[in-house]
Amino acid sequence: MNRYMVKTPFLFCLLLLCCNNLQAAEYVGRESCTDCHTEQVSLWQGSHHDLAMQHADDESVLGNFSDVTFSYAGVDSKFYKKNKKFMVRTDGADGKLHDYEIKYTFGVIPLQQYLIEFEDGRMQALSIAWDSREESEGGQRWFHLYPNEKITYKDELHWTRVSFNWNGMCAECHSTDLQKKYDSQSDTFDTSWSEIDVSCEACHGPASEHVKWSEKKQGWKEIKNKGLNLLFDERKGVHWALDPKTGNALRSQPRDTEKEIEVCAQCHSRRSAIYENYQPGNPFSDHYMPRLLDEGMYFSDGQIQDEVYVYGSFLQSKMYSKGVTCSDCHEPHSLQLRQEANGVCLQCHTAEKFDSKKHHFHEMGTRGASCAECHMPPRDYMVVDPRHDHSIRIPRPDLSVSLNTPNACNQCHQDESPEWAAKQVVQWYGKSPVGHQSFAAVLDAGRSGKSNAGKLLATTIRDVDTPDIARATAVSIITSYLDQTNIDVLQGGLQDENAMVRLASVSALEGLPQAMLVQLAFPMLNDPVKMVRIEAARLLAPVPVGELEGEQLSIYTNASDEYIDSQQVNADRPEAQLNLGNFYLAKNQLEKAEEAYNKAIKLDNAFVPAYINLADLYRVMKKDLAAENILRKAIKIAPDNADAHYALGLLMIRQQKVDEAVRFLQRAAGFDSSNAHYVYVYAVALNSTGKTSLAIDVLQDAQSRFPQDREILNALIAFHRDAKNDFAAQTYMKKLKKLNQ
Repeated sequence: MNRYMVKTPFLFCLLLLCCNNLQAAEYVGRESCTDCHTEQVSLWQGSHHDLAMQHADDESVLGNFSDVTFSYAGVDSKFYKKNKKFMVRTDGADGKLHDYEIKYTFGVIPLQQYLIEFEDGRMQALSIAWDSREESEGGQRWFHLYPNEKITYKDELHWTRVSFNWNGMCAECHSTDLQKKYDSQSDTFDTSWSEIDVSCEACHGPASEHVKWSEKKQGWKEIKNKGLNLLFDERKGVHWALDPKTGNALRSQPRDTEKEIEVCAQCHSRRSAIYENYQPGNPFSDHYMPRLLDEGMYFSDGQIQDEVYVYGSFLQSKMYSKGVTCSDCHEPHSLQLRQEANGVCLQCHTAEKFDSKKHHFHEMGTRGASCAECHMPPRDYMVVDPRHDHSIRIPRPDLSVSLNTPNACNQCHQDESPEWAAKQVVQWYGKSPVGHQSFAAVLDAGRSGKSNAGKLLATTIRDVDTPDIARATAVSIITSYLDQTNIDVLQGGLQDENAMVRLASVSALEGLPQAMLVQLAFPMLNDPVKMVRIEAARLLAPVPVGELEGEQLSIYTNASDEYIDSQQVNADRPEAQLNLGNFYLAKNQLEKAEEAYNKAIKLDNAFVPAYINLADLYRVMKKDLAAENILRKAIKIAPDNADAHYALGLLMIRQQKVDEAVRFLQRAAGFDSSNAHYVYVYAVALNSTGKTSLAIDVLQDAQSRFPQDREILNALIAFHRDAKNDFAAQTYMKKLKKLNQ
């Protein structure tokens, strides 16, 4: 039995006590901290947390507002001052030029953005930003965050749309005690904060009880934990002892909590909020659902790809597994490194062994001799902002050769090939070192559909020495490869100690026969971690509950309500409304589903998934004309969207308008050339119209691009057989058999 399950009653009582404590405490502001914590406040002043958000004035605004014009996508935006106010004249949501006042600055270095306030309470961040680096570094200029695209007012990435909405996208991590207060009925915000920036209580929690304790006011002796919900005491009494044999340090005692890391993760992670008003000390996974090492977010070896911040990377690192916390390397108030340059690493790694040419084979003081450049290679985001990869990995140019992942060597030696770098590593070290992250080939096999992917993924999931976030990612991928030899990994994953593995295991149950789904997923409705419970509720939404009663019905109802509440947290975003629509549709609550889909479209009329799912709802309701109209509207808004063309093509098939269906399916396959299934369906449609030869040509081209795709191979075998091309059919049969070995 999962030990978390055994502890559930105890954990529940603790959670209640924490909630009661949180309700009693209030935010009192930084001024209440200054007298006793002068040194910490002094370190904090001028930090990125201090300057995270400021009122726009002559001191805080770094950009050039002296009647400067910036041109982008056919729009000339002018930055100027009027009556001491900072102004911009740029295109609004209607595509026309308007004059807007800059109310707040957002960030400082290496770029600064600017916030514009609207009457409905929303604030939007301009996508034209100021490069605040020195001119010698290419800074002191206006630039657009999407310089290589042409973002117009019709685009979902325009500054007036939801992706640049401060209230829902940015505010929580730039201010203290942020209360979003979104009204879904009126589509308005009344957002507030206790302090405009990231101040003391953003990390330490509301401090009214702490002040009472420190001032020894009446009842102070009964106050626990110095009046704070969370004490950062993980490093108290802990030291790192250097082992002269290995050159590495060992923690004097294991780290047995995640509290410091989770407080940092509330903002330094790619995650979705599932509960409002996080306060330090609350369980991270009861408030947020972190991203796994998903394709497009991370490369297959776990290196950062999209803007994923730090948490997901650090969980992969050997440092994390050995007990390192954020404040071992960073001073938490100034946010600076505890030592300059390599010094921060030399706190735990001897200079004689590691800060030496014998280790890195580069001239001392050069970029190649930098620990961070090699083991934490940076990647630029927001055009000018380099972020270091916190997976702290050994460079693997050999993986660049085999898997096309980036590597630190070629990030410097751009004029050389990965093959050159891989040979150089072997020449220096005698072999190509593997490092702590050994899952790259496994995740790549799963992503690319290789024949041995199921076996590799199952082995990785079972290997408890693999970082848990990578194991959870492997679980999320294995759904396409489940069979009798590896189905046990899901059963084991549901009982895993790590919540991310349990969450991924619940998600992987989707598509199983209903009886098996209920048997495996229902117990997870009572999981101690909220993100696991709500995922189980989502999966069980289509299951009739008429047989449930008593405690079982209560458990199911509570988890379902939690899921709905988790989406209402983000009710201002179209994705959340889409999720609600899908949930209500699964429960056959069609009116509620329709309302949610329409709300998603109202929030962002360029959000194509809402149109597609609304059309599918109309199909269920036998309203094919309404479905067709909504899909044609989606295509008009997003003429290159493959999903909308595919959905309309399928609808045309149902209406027996085969020729028109073929045209839409052809466009879908063309617009998304990476989607093998779209090509397959297009070819099947061609074959159904008697164009077997053309269908075979399409599939043969697709097979060269997707050699591991069984669906395409099966179709080629069938089409060639029907065309009496026995030799060709046998050829593809051999390829399929080889895949299945």
